Amino acid sequence: MSQLIMELCDRLVCNTYARYPVTFERGAGCRLWDTEGEEYVDFVAGIAVCNLGHSHPEVARVVCEQAQKLVHVSNLFYTGPQVHLAQMLIERSFADKVFFANSGAEANEAAIKLARKYSRDKYGPGRFHVITMEDSFHGRTLATLSATGQEKVHQGFDPLVEGFHYVPYNSVEAVERAITEKTCAVLVEPIQGEGGVRIGDLDYFRALRELCTAKDILLIFDEVQTGMGRTGTLFAYEQLGVTPDVMTLAKALGNGLPIGAMLATAQAAQAFTPGSHASTFGGTPLVTAAAAKVLEIISDEDFLSQVRDTGRYFLERLEDLRDRHSGLIRDARGRGLMLALELVGPGKTVVDRCLEKGVIINCTHETVLRFVPPLVVSRQEIDRVADTLDTVLKELEG
Repeated sequence: MSQLIMELCDRLVCNTYARYPVTFERGAGCRLWDTEGEEYVDFVAGIAVCNLGHSHPEVARVVCEQAQKLVHVSNLFYTGPQVHLAQMLIERSFADKVFFANSGAEANEAAIKLARKYSRDKYGPGRFHVITMEDSFHGRTLATLSATGQEKVHQGFDPLVEGFHYVPYNSVEAVERAITEKTCAVLVEPIQGEGGVRIGDLDYFRALRELCTAKDILLIFDEVQTGMGRTGTLFAYEQLGVTPDVMTLAKALGNGLPIGAMLATAQAAQAFTPGSHASTFGGTPLVTAAAAKVLEIISDEDFLSQVRDTGRYFLERLEDLRDRHSGLIRDARGRGLMLALELVGPGKTVVDRCLEKGVIINCTHETVLRFVPPLVVSRQEIDRVADTLDTVLKELEG
Protein backbone atom coordinates (compact mmCIF):
# COMPACT_ATOMS: atom_id res chain seq x y z
CA MET A 1 0.00 0.00 0.00
CA SER A 2 2.71 2.51 0.93
CA GLN A 3 4.60 1.90 -2.31
CA LEU A 4 1.45 2.50 -4.35
CA ILE A 5 0.71 5.74 -2.47
CA MET A 6 4.25 6.99 -3.04
CA GLU A 7 4.17 6.14 -6.74
CA LEU A 8 0.80 7.84 -7.22
CA CYS A 9 1.95 10.91 -5.30
CA ASP A 10 5.10 11.24 -7.40
CA ARG A 11 2.99 10.99 -10.55
CA LEU A 12 0.07 13.21 -9.54
CA VAL A 13 1.37 15.83 -7.10
CA CYS A 14 3.73 18.68 -8.04
CA ASN A 15 7.30 17.77 -7.22
CA THR A 16 7.97 20.55 -4.71
CA TYR A 17 9.00 18.34 -1.77
CA ALA A 18 11.92 15.95 -1.31
CA ARG A 19 9.78 13.44 0.57
CA TYR A 20 11.10 10.63 2.73
CA PRO A 21 9.99 7.13 1.69
CA VAL A 22 7.47 6.72 4.50
CA THR A 23 3.66 6.84 4.34
CA PHE A 24 1.99 7.69 7.63
CA GLU A 25 -1.62 6.81 8.39
CA ARG A 26 -2.16 7.56 12.09
CA GLY A 27 -0.64 9.22 15.12
CA ALA A 28 -1.10 9.70 18.85
CA GLY A 29 0.85 12.11 21.02
CA CYS A 30 4.49 12.03 19.94
CA ARG A 31 4.14 8.76 17.99
CA LEU A 32 3.35 8.05 14.36
CA TRP A 33 2.62 4.75 12.59
CA ASP A 34 3.16 4.09 8.90
CA THR A 35 1.02 1.93 6.63
CA GLU A 36 3.21 -1.08 7.46
CA GLY A 37 2.53 -0.70 11.18
CA GLU A 38 6.02 0.58 12.06
CA GLU A 39 6.14 3.03 14.98
CA TYR A 40 8.15 6.28 14.98
CA VAL A 41 8.78 8.94 17.62
CA ASP A 42 8.14 12.34 16.05
CA PHE A 43 10.44 15.25 16.95
CA VAL A 44 9.39 17.38 13.98
CA ALA A 45 5.68 17.64 14.85
CA GLY A 46 4.67 18.68 11.35
CA ILE A 47 7.42 21.34 11.51
CA ALA A 48 6.50 22.82 14.90
CA VAL A 49 2.77 22.48 14.22
CA CYS A 50 1.36 19.68 16.38
CA ASN A 51 2.32 21.20 19.72
CA LEU A 52 -0.34 19.13 21.50
CA GLY A 53 0.73 16.01 19.65
CA HIS A 54 -1.14 13.99 17.07
CA SER A 55 -4.85 13.25 17.45
CA HIS A 56 -5.28 15.19 20.66
CA PRO A 57 -8.64 13.97 22.03
CA GLU A 58 -9.97 17.37 23.16
CA VAL A 59 -9.10 19.07 19.87
CA ALA A 60 -10.59 16.14 17.91
CA ARG A 61 -13.79 16.38 19.96
CA VAL A 62 -14.17 20.12 19.28
CA VAL A 63 -13.56 19.61 15.55
CA CYS A 64 -16.20 16.89 15.34
CA GLU A 65 -18.75 18.90 17.27
CA GLN A 66 -18.18 22.10 15.28
CA ALA A 67 -18.20 20.27 11.93
CA GLN A 68 -21.72 19.11 12.70
CA LYS A 69 -22.88 22.67 13.36
CA LEU A 70 -21.13 25.08 10.98
CA VAL A 71 -17.94 24.88 8.94
CA HIS A 72 -17.92 28.04 6.79
CA VAL A 73 -20.08 31.06 5.95
CA SER A 74 -17.41 33.62 4.86
CA ASN A 75 -16.37 36.81 6.59
CA LEU A 76 -19.40 38.65 5.24
CA PHE A 77 -21.07 37.49 8.46
CA TYR A 78 -20.26 37.18 12.15
CA THR A 79 -19.54 33.84 13.84
CA GLY A 80 -19.09 33.10 17.52
CA PRO A 81 -16.00 30.86 17.38
CA GLN A 82 -13.99 33.50 15.51
CA VAL A 83 -14.86 36.22 17.99
CA HIS A 84 -14.13 33.91 20.91
CA LEU A 85 -10.66 33.07 19.57
CA ALA A 86 -9.91 36.74 18.87
CA GLN A 87 -10.88 37.64 22.43
CA MET A 88 -8.68 34.88 23.84
CA LEU A 89 -5.66 35.98 21.77
CA ILE A 90 -6.09 39.62 22.74
CA GLU A 91 -6.51 38.82 26.43
CA ARG A 92 -3.26 36.82 26.37
CA SER A 93 -1.12 39.25 24.35
CA PHE A 94 -0.30 42.90 23.75
CA ALA A 95 -2.72 43.16 20.83
CA ASP A 96 -6.00 45.01 20.36
CA LYS A 97 -7.01 43.57 16.98
CA VAL A 98 -6.66 40.28 15.08
CA PHE A 99 -6.79 39.38 11.39
CA PHE A 100 -7.29 35.70 10.59
CA ALA A 101 -5.70 33.92 7.63
CA ASN A 102 -4.82 30.34 6.67
CA SER A 103 -1.06 30.09 7.15
CA GLY A 104 2.08 31.78 8.38
CA ALA A 105 2.84 33.15 4.94
CA GLU A 106 -0.62 34.73 4.78
CA ALA A 107 -0.24 36.18 8.28
CA ASN A 108 3.08 37.72 7.24
CA GLU A 109 1.53 39.02 4.00
CA ALA A 110 -1.09 40.75 6.14
CA ALA A 111 1.60 42.24 8.38
CA ILE A 112 3.57 43.56 5.41
CA LYS A 113 0.45 45.07 3.85
CA LEU A 114 -0.59 46.60 7.16
CA ALA A 115 2.82 48.20 7.64
CA ARG A 116 2.78 49.71 4.16
CA LYS A 117 -0.81 50.95 4.51
CA TYR A 118 -0.18 52.38 7.98
CA SER A 119 2.84 54.30 6.75
CA ARG A 120 1.12 55.53 3.60
CA ASP A 121 -1.93 56.73 5.53
CA LYS A 122 0.29 58.61 7.96
CA TYR A 123 3.11 59.87 5.75
CA GLY A 124 1.95 59.53 2.16
CA PRO A 125 3.43 57.41 -0.66
CA GLY A 126 7.07 56.35 -0.88
CA ARG A 127 7.59 54.93 2.61
CA PHE A 128 7.20 51.20 2.00
CA HIS A 129 10.54 49.47 2.62
CA VAL A 130 10.72 46.65 5.17
CA ILE A 131 13.99 45.67 6.83
CA THR A 132 14.35 41.92 7.36
CA MET A 133 17.22 39.73 8.48
CA GLU A 134 19.71 37.56 6.66
CA ASP A 135 18.85 33.86 7.03
CA SER A 136 15.26 34.74 7.96
CA PHE A 137 12.26 32.82 6.69
CA HIS A 138 8.81 34.37 6.33
CA GLY A 139 6.96 32.27 3.75
CA ARG A 140 6.70 31.12 0.15
CA THR A 141 4.30 33.63 -1.39
CA LEU A 142 5.96 36.15 -3.67
CA ALA A 143 6.03 38.91 -1.05
CA THR A 144 7.06 36.70 1.86
CA LEU A 145 9.82 34.94 -0.06
CA SER A 146 11.01 38.42 -1.06
CA ALA A 147 11.03 39.26 2.66
CA THR A 148 13.00 36.08 3.38
CA GLY A 149 16.74 36.67 3.66
CA GLN A 150 17.81 33.42 2.00
CA GLU A 151 19.00 33.41 -1.59
CA LYS A 152 18.06 29.76 -2.12
CA VAL A 153 14.33 30.47 -1.83
CA HIS A 154 14.61 33.40 -4.27
CA GLN A 155 16.11 31.42 -7.13
CA GLY A 156 13.90 31.22 -10.20
CA PHE A 157 11.32 33.75 -9.03
CA ASP A 158 12.81 37.03 -10.22
CA PRO A 159 11.85 39.80 -10.17
CA LEU A 160 11.21 39.79 -6.46
CA VAL A 161 8.79 42.18 -4.83
CA GLU A 162 10.45 45.56 -4.37
CA GLY A 163 11.11 47.09 -0.98
CA PHE A 164 12.89 44.53 1.20
CA HIS A 165 16.33 45.16 2.65
CA TYR A 166 18.31 42.38 4.38
CA VAL A 167 20.73 43.00 7.23
CA PRO A 168 22.66 40.66 9.57
CA TYR A 169 20.59 39.14 12.37
CA ASN A 170 21.35 40.27 15.92
CA SER A 171 22.94 43.56 14.81
CA VAL A 172 20.94 46.65 15.71
CA GLU A 173 23.71 48.77 14.18
CA ALA A 174 23.03 47.16 10.81
CA VAL A 175 19.31 47.91 11.14
CA GLU A 176 20.03 51.53 12.08
CA ARG A 177 22.30 51.97 9.06
CA ALA A 178 19.64 50.47 6.77
CA ILE A 179 16.83 52.81 7.84
CA THR A 180 15.99 55.50 5.29
CA GLU A 181 13.09 57.85 4.68
CA LYS A 182 11.48 54.96 2.78
CA THR A 183 11.46 52.50 5.71
CA CYS A 184 8.09 51.54 7.21
CA ALA A 185 8.83 48.43 9.30
CA VAL A 186 11.34 45.98 10.74
CA LEU A 187 10.33 42.30 10.47
CA VAL A 188 12.21 39.87 12.71
CA GLU A 189 11.96 36.40 14.28
CA PRO A 190 12.68 36.11 18.02
CA ILE A 191 14.49 32.89 17.11
CA GLN A 192 15.38 32.10 13.52
CA GLY A 193 13.95 28.63 12.93
CA GLU A 194 14.73 27.85 9.29
CA GLY A 195 17.85 29.96 9.70
CA GLY A 196 19.37 27.42 12.10
CA VAL A 197 17.68 28.01 15.47
CA ARG A 198 19.64 31.22 16.03
CA ILE A 199 18.66 33.20 19.13
CA GLY A 200 18.84 36.98 19.21
CA ASP A 201 20.24 38.78 22.27
CA LEU A 202 17.89 40.52 24.69
CA ASP A 203 19.75 43.81 24.16
CA TYR A 204 19.23 43.45 20.42
CA PHE A 205 15.45 43.30 20.68
CA ARG A 206 15.29 46.08 23.25
CA ALA A 207 17.39 48.31 21.03
CA LEU A 208 15.19 47.45 18.04
CA ARG A 209 12.13 48.52 20.01
CA GLU A 210 13.71 51.83 20.97
CA LEU A 211 14.87 52.45 17.42
CA CYS A 212 11.51 51.66 15.84
CA THR A 213 9.69 53.86 18.34
CA ALA A 214 12.04 56.77 17.70
CA LYS A 215 11.67 56.46 13.92
CA ASP A 216 7.90 55.67 14.02
CA ILE A 217 8.57 52.37 12.26
CA LEU A 218 6.42 49.33 13.00
CA LEU A 219 8.20 46.48 14.77
CA ILE A 220 6.83 43.15 13.53
CA PHE A 221 7.62 39.87 15.25
CA ASP A 222 7.23 36.73 13.17
CA GLU A 223 6.21 34.19 15.82
CA VAL A 224 4.87 31.64 13.37
CA GLN A 225 7.32 29.08 14.71
CA THR A 226 8.16 30.47 18.17
CA GLY A 227 4.59 31.15 19.26
CA MET A 228 2.06 28.94 21.06
CA GLY A 229 4.30 27.78 23.88
CA ARG A 230 7.20 26.56 21.78
CA THR A 231 9.86 28.51 23.71
CA GLY A 232 8.35 27.98 27.17
CA THR A 233 6.06 31.02 27.27
CA LEU A 234 2.92 31.43 25.21
CA PHE A 235 4.73 33.90 22.95
CA ALA A 236 8.49 34.32 22.71
CA TYR A 237 8.30 38.11 22.98
CA GLU A 238 7.30 37.70 26.64
CA GLN A 239 10.87 36.64 27.41
CA LEU A 240 12.44 39.59 25.62
CA GLY A 241 11.15 42.48 27.70
CA VAL A 242 9.78 44.23 24.61
CA THR A 243 6.42 44.44 22.88
CA PRO A 244 6.06 44.54 19.09
CA ASP A 245 3.46 46.55 17.20
CA VAL A 246 2.47 43.52 15.13
CA MET A 247 2.90 39.77 15.65
CA THR A 248 2.17 36.87 13.33
CA LEU A 249 1.10 33.37 14.35
CA ALA A 250 0.21 30.14 12.55
CA LYS A 251 1.61 26.59 12.72
CA ALA A 252 0.68 25.37 16.23
CA LEU A 253 -2.32 27.70 16.60
CA GLY A 254 -4.53 25.05 14.98
CA ASN A 255 -2.47 21.98 15.99
CA GLY A 256 -2.57 20.86 12.36
CA LEU A 257 -5.61 22.70 11.04
CA PRO A 258 -4.71 25.54 8.66
CA ILE A 259 -4.94 28.88 10.45
CA GLY A 260 -2.82 32.00 10.68
CA ALA A 261 -3.32 35.19 12.66
CA MET A 262 -1.89 38.69 12.57
CA LEU A 263 -2.17 40.52 15.88
CA ALA A 264 -1.69 44.28 16.10
CA THR A 265 -2.05 47.27 18.36
CA ALA A 266 -5.07 49.49 17.82
CA GLN A 267 -2.85 52.22 16.40
CA ALA A 268 -1.34 49.96 13.76
CA ALA A 269 -4.58 48.08 13.01
CA GLN A 270 -6.51 51.23 12.11
CA ALA A 271 -4.86 51.12 8.68
CA PHE A 272 -7.00 48.11 7.75
CA THR A 273 -10.47 49.23 6.71
CA PRO A 274 -13.27 47.32 4.89
CA GLY A 275 -11.94 46.14 1.52
CA SER A 276 -8.28 46.79 2.29
CA HIS A 277 -7.53 43.14 3.02
CA ALA A 278 -9.47 39.88 3.13
CA SER A 279 -9.32 36.08 3.22
CA THR A 280 -12.10 33.78 2.05
CA PHE A 281 -11.23 30.98 4.46
CA GLY A 282 -9.57 33.08 7.16
CA GLY A 283 -10.99 32.29 10.59
CA THR A 284 -13.74 29.80 9.71
CA PRO A 285 -15.89 28.52 12.58
CA LEU A 286 -14.25 25.10 12.29
CA VAL A 287 -10.63 26.16 12.62
CA THR A 288 -11.22 28.91 15.16
CA ALA A 289 -13.18 26.56 17.42
CA ALA A 290 -10.26 24.12 17.30
CA ALA A 291 -7.68 26.87 17.80
CA ALA A 292 -9.55 28.18 20.84
CA LYS A 293 -9.25 24.77 22.48
CA VAL A 294 -5.55 24.59 21.56
CA LEU A 295 -4.94 28.05 23.01
CA GLU A 296 -6.85 27.19 26.18
CA ILE A 297 -4.67 24.14 26.82
CA ILE A 298 -1.31 25.63 25.89
CA SER A 299 -1.76 28.92 27.75
CA ASP A 300 -2.22 27.15 31.08
CA GLU A 301 0.74 28.08 33.27
CA ASP A 302 1.21 24.54 34.55
CA PHE A 303 1.44 23.34 30.94
CA LEU A 304 4.02 26.03 30.07
CA SER A 305 6.02 25.28 33.21
CA GLN A 306 6.22 21.65 32.10
CA VAL A 307 7.46 22.77 28.67
CA ARG A 308 10.25 24.74 30.30
CA ASP A 309 11.19 21.85 32.57
CA THR A 310 11.18 19.32 29.72
CA GLY A 311 13.12 21.71 27.52
CA ARG A 312 15.85 22.09 30.12
CA TYR A 313 16.16 18.33 30.38
CA PHE A 314 16.34 17.92 26.60
CA LEU A 315 18.97 20.65 26.28
CA GLU A 316 21.07 18.88 28.95
CA ARG A 317 20.92 15.69 26.91
CA LEU A 318 21.95 17.58 23.77
CA GLU A 319 24.82 19.31 25.59
CA ASP A 320 26.00 15.90 26.76
CA LEU A 321 25.98 14.68 23.15
CA ARG A 322 27.96 17.77 22.14
CA ASP A 323 30.58 17.07 24.78
CA ARG A 324 30.91 13.40 23.84
CA HIS A 325 30.95 13.97 20.08
CA SER A 326 32.88 17.23 19.88
CA GLY A 327 34.44 16.21 16.58
CA LEU A 328 31.00 16.16 14.92
CA ILE A 329 28.98 18.69 16.94
CA ARG A 330 29.82 22.39 17.08
CA ASP A 331 27.04 23.63 19.37
CA ALA A 332 23.86 22.75 21.30
CA ARG A 333 21.34 25.55 21.79
CA GLY A 334 17.72 26.55 21.97
CA ARG A 335 14.94 27.70 24.23
CA GLY A 336 12.02 25.72 25.58
CA LEU A 337 11.35 22.90 23.13
CA MET A 338 12.88 24.64 20.12
CA LEU A 339 16.36 23.15 20.21
CA ALA A 340 19.24 22.35 17.91
CA LEU A 341 22.55 20.63 17.44
CA GLU A 342 24.83 22.43 15.01
CA LEU A 343 27.06 19.92 13.28
CA VAL A 344 30.50 20.42 11.81
CA GLY A 345 29.26 19.04 8.49
CA PRO A 346 25.98 18.34 6.65
CA GLY A 347 23.23 16.78 8.74
CA LYS A 348 21.27 14.83 6.13
CA THR A 349 23.01 11.53 6.87
CA VAL A 350 22.17 11.82 10.56
CA VAL A 351 18.52 12.53 9.74
CA ASP A 352 18.35 9.55 7.36
CA ARG A 353 19.93 7.13 9.81
CA CYS A 354 17.67 8.28 12.64
CA LEU A 355 14.63 7.71 10.43
CA GLU A 356 15.80 4.16 9.76
CA LYS A 357 15.80 3.67 13.54
CA GLY A 358 12.29 5.07 13.99
CA VAL A 359 13.23 8.60 15.06
CA ILE A 360 11.98 11.61 13.08
CA ILE A 361 14.14 14.75 13.19
CA ASN A 362 15.06 17.25 10.51
CA CYS A 363 17.94 19.39 9.35
CA THR A 364 17.78 23.08 8.57
CA HIS A 365 20.41 25.44 7.25
CA GLU A 366 22.30 22.36 5.97
CA THR A 367 24.18 21.63 9.22
CA VAL A 368 21.68 22.22 12.03
CA LEU A 369 19.61 19.37 13.47
CA ARG A 370 16.38 21.00 14.64
CA PHE A 371 14.20 19.47 17.35
CA VAL A 372 10.63 20.75 17.67
CA PRO A 373 8.72 17.85 19.25
CA PRO A 374 5.14 18.09 20.50
CA LEU A 375 5.12 20.03 23.75
CA VAL A 376 3.60 16.98 25.46
CA VAL A 377 6.80 15.00 24.90
CA SER A 378 7.99 12.83 27.79
CA ARG A 379 11.49 12.42 29.21
CA GLN A 380 11.40 8.79 28.10
CA GLU A 381 10.81 9.89 24.50
CA ILE A 382 13.60 12.45 24.79
CA ASP A 383 15.90 9.71 26.07
CA ARG A 384 15.00 7.52 23.10
CA VAL A 385 15.90 10.29 20.65
CA ALA A 386 19.11 11.23 22.48
CA ASP A 387 20.20 7.59 22.68
CA THR A 388 19.47 7.09 18.98
CA LEU A 389 21.50 10.17 18.12
CA ASP A 390 24.34 8.86 20.27
CA THR A 391 24.29 5.57 18.37
CA VAL A 392 24.20 7.25 14.96
CA LEU A 393 27.03 9.64 15.82
CA LYS A 394 29.15 6.73 17.08
CA GLU A 395 28.54 4.95 13.78
CA LEU A 396 29.65 8.03 11.86
CA GLU A 397 32.77 8.44 14.03
CA GLY A 398 33.59 4.76 13.42
